[in-house]
Amino acid sequence: MTWLELLLLGLASFRLTRLIVDDFIMEWLRKPFFHTKVVEVKSGEKEEWEIPNGWIGEGLSCQWCVGVWSALINFLLYYYIPFGYFLVLILAIAGLQSIFYKWSEKLS
Repeated sequence: MTWLELLLLGLASFRLTRLIVDDFIMEWLRKPFFHTKVVEVKSGEKEEWEIPNGWIGEGLSCQWCVGVWSALINFLLYYYIPFGYFLVLILAIAGLQSIFYKWSEKLS
């Protein structure tokens, strides 16, 4: 494995992890493993908290846990699935874009 391949797989794994753990588009995947808890704070306002159900919910809320699985998925895609390289490349480009976007937000 070259350094470029390692960087490519790292960026792709970063993006896939963020997609699963944080992004709205994957809420359908997380939703069955979470329940909403409504808490009233001292000011009288209500806050909603997403609480994981069981070990799958805990796993889906953990970036470190999902990161290991996304690294495995990207590795298998890259080396063993025909045209999987293109999926990994798209995720890597999206991961790099995500980093640039967050960086540009901090500058402005």
